[in-house]
Amino acid sequence: MYIIFEGIDTCGKTTQIELLATEFKDVIVTKEPNSTILREILLSSSFKSKRGELLLFLADRAEHYKRVIEPNRDKLVLSDRGFLSGIGYALANGDFEFDYLVELNKLALYNNFPDFIIFFKTNIETLKNRMEAEDKKADGIELRGLEYLIKVQDNMEKSLKKLDIPYLTIDATKEIETIYIEISNQIYKLINQYISNIS
Repeated sequence: MYIIFEGIDTCGKTTQIELLATEFKDVIVTKEPNSTILREILLSSSFKSKRGELLLFLADRAEHYKRVIEPNRDKLVLSDRGFLSGIGYALANGDFEFDYLVELNKLALYNNFPDFIIFFKTNIETLKNRMEAEDKKADGIELRGLEYLIKVQDNMEKSLKKLDIPYLTIDATKEIETIYIEISNQIYKLINQYISNIS
């Protein structure tokens, strides 16, 4: 079962994945961008070519699917980011259409979208406070500003409503433990449904 955790920076998805990894057995934890070298390139600075940036993300996604996701579809796979982030950021850049981006991501994922999406929704006040609290050097994407990140989030949410993929929206401003209980309960439901379908 392939589940992606989506949301903008500091929304708390990475923290939740780390907590969930201690509860569920034989879980595969991964993230996008998956290639260390490519991740450094993509997050180091802004690209002059938005197409170039998009194509690099897609290349990483295709390789990530073949190397990590496909061989483990019979296990619980939790991915920190996925194709929805790619669509959200590309739309925020203003150069692409939604349907075109969906087709490109189908190509990268070999027509295999995730089984479920957990979407973390935050607000600009929480985003600002958490980024200031982290006190780290912003990467190339974060340097585009808080309003840009909220625009990306809005694009993710709008895209979710157009896609035929089940999802859960999480209020990322809630306490960590509250969010954890909500997500773990959802994953247990998904696992039980999966077991019922194959038995």
